[in-house]
Amino acid sequence: MINSIYSKSYFRFVSSKKVIKCNISDLWSVISSKSNLELFHPYCLKNNAISWEGIGSEDELEYLNGRKMKRKFVSWGEGMGYDLFINQIDKPTSFVSWRISRIKDDSQIEITVFPYLFNKKYKILMFIPFYIFIYPLLKSYLNSVVNGLEFYIMNNTPVKKNQFGRHIWFS
Repeated sequence: MINSIYSKSYFRFVSSKKVIKCNISDLWSVISSKSNLELFHPYCLKNNAISWEGIGSEDELEYLNGRKMKRKFVSWGEGMGYDLFINQIDKPTSFVSWRISRIKDDSQIEITVFPYLFNKKYKILMFIPFYIFIYPLLKSYLNSVVNGLEFYIMNNTPVKKNQFGRHIWFS
């Protein structure tokens, strides 16, 4: 099992998980493939790999609204998941963990985001903004991503843009 550099017990985070009727190797094959977000991410316009070799991989994600993010992969466990840092150019980074596990005959995907702004100084002051504004919007976003992953795996068809509804941050 790969260990995350972040602990859910200490930081504010948002997670989404979904059981998908497939085997772990199929799920891993999708989430570990080059430019994978173009297949299942409903707010992704482009997902260009800069380098793709496991730990140290980097790619760029361009959202439908033109916002560009860079992802740098810092851990990689074959068939288990990976961790990455994501940020807009010249902005602070957030930490993201992708984990897959077996649930009976199916697989589960769990994506957890630790937003940078809410895990720095002034954690007490950020409590209300995090849970009133950020948490519901980030939860909705992650739910759309895991729903897109399930859709792609079940139908072998890329998701449509905004397939699960528009998002104020990314559409």
